Amino acid sequence: MRKSIFHMIAAVAAAISLSACDGPREPEATGGPPAMRRLSNDQYRNIIADVFGPQITVAGQADSLKRSEGMLAVGAQTAEITPSGFEKFYGMAKSIAAQVVSESNRAVTFPCEPKDAVGADDACARTFFAGAGRLLYRRPLAQDELTLAVETARRAAESSGDFYRGVAVSLANMLVAPQFLFITDEVEPDPAAAGLVRLTGFAKAARLSFFLWNTTPDDALLRAAESGDLHTQKGVSAQVERMMASHRLEAGVRAFFEDFLHFEQFETLEKDTIIYPAFTVKVVEDSKEQLLRTVVSLLLDRKQDYREIFTTRDTFVTGSLARVYRVPTSRPSGEAWVPYRFPDNDPRAGIITQIGFAAVASHPGRSSPTLRGRAIRENLLCQKVPDPPGDVDFSLFESADALKKTARERLTIHRTAPACAGCHKITDPIGLGLENLDGLGQLRTTENEAVIDPSGDLDGVEFSNAADLGKALHDNPAATSCVVGRLASYALGRSSNEERNYVQYLEESFASDGYRFPDLMRRIATGDALFAVTPAPTQLVSAQSSTPEMERSP
Repeated sequence: MRKSIFHMIAAVAAAISLSACDGPREPEATGGPPAMRRLSNDQYRNIIADVFGPQITVAGQADSLKRSEGMLAVGAQTAEITPSGFEKFYGMAKSIAAQVVSESNRAVTFPCEPKDAVGADDACARTFFAGAGRLLYRRPLAQDELTLAVETARRAAESSGDFYRGVAVSLANMLVAPQFLFITDEVEPDPAAAGLVRLTGFAKAARLSFFLWNTTPDDALLRAAESGDLHTQKGVSAQVERMMASHRLEAGVRAFFEDFLHFEQFETLEKDTIIYPAFTVKVVEDSKEQLLRTVVSLLLDRKQDYREIFTTRDTFVTGSLARVYRVPTSRPSGEAWVPYRFPDNDPRAGIITQIGFAAVASHPGRSSPTLRGRAIRENLLCQKVPDPPGDVDFSLFESADALKKTARERLTIHRTAPACAGCHKITDPIGLGLENLDGLGQLRTTENEAVIDPSGDLDGVEFSNAADLGKALHDNPAATSCVVGRLASYALGRSSNEERNYVQYLEESFASDGYRFPDLMRRIATGDALFAVTPAPTQLVSAQSSTPEMERSP
């Protein structure tokens, strides 16, 4: 009896201990309606490289996605393809298909040889489309889809007298089909809950793969979907661990931060080269890569606290970046990137002092505390800053600005004018902390021969320079809440505002895990919320048979 009581007490203690170690428990997922999300340009390119090889060139790009709730990944759910947008996709599809069937690539891209290259061969075409289509559509082709692909290839081959030309015509059609261009939440009746639906195994595979790898599911993940493993927690966890151990996880991390940090702004980045002679196209490209390398090294390779992206002095530079930063580099011959650490007494620390942030949030010919403060508020803290009123008379400020030497002096009138004060008071005290960096991100101590004062405050926390601003961001709870909410939205493909309890759970878990970004990704990937759906419209239950095929004549 005494032994039995002892075992009961031990079991209860172990359960309590296990619960404490596991951290917060995931709340029941609300889910959202099944949706279709258009591929991004990067996802499109990644899929083509994975299916047909990196030697295939994707010429051009489709229309850019629009942001919704702060993320392009959420905007993809409402993206449409206009007639002109379709022509762009079709032009890329024809170019890709021609390369796939070219003599130089056939040995890599084709699993068979036709019996007669000057005519149709249904058997070889069927083998090709069954294999490639499974990866392109993220599921096995339905019988009618496979039959259509083979028949289209046959007609084109008979018309042109070229088997490979026929395959190219049919493949181009597949590359503009909705089944390829849109990630579709296909659903099926849930056997565990009468009247409800669940994502199919293939839809779950797609959600996992685009979240963790930013590309189509590989063969192992599709096989797990076919076997039903992705309908079990054990099966999902096994695939997530496999995928997170892969080098491809870096592509997924990069894709998220490109979205999170608004990398589309680099497409319109311009600087006055008379004022900033060190500015070149190479600087733009390298500054994007520097941000990503810094983040990947810190969060993925070294698994450091996420908040350290605001305080780290470790980064990587190239020759072009070293000229802008005015720092020495000992770059071995042929090595483009080298590690660099800013000295402890240098005000530059964290990603907000890198060119990819400081230059983007500036004007072409000068810095902008307002733009920089707004970028920190909106991009890093997820706090909306209102646009300026449409009736502001900027001539009043321009005439006054001419008499002021520093940005702090020039902005004083903005912060005191009633029409401008509200917004400028929540942006300028932050952005002024970066004024030791000019419009290109070059270090300076004076402006117009006047000494710069880079002090300011962030939500009541005072700082004296950019490095201290980074520390204030490090300690600001909105910084971690922001990245958690954005990552959840990125994974779910919809606004995480609809899942407040779930996001709160992720925030608490993130803190208990030491703010380790890979652990946050794992929790999302293995949780129920990623796959939760509400009852769907009938037309989405069997998407593979209801989605129209876009066909072009040869």
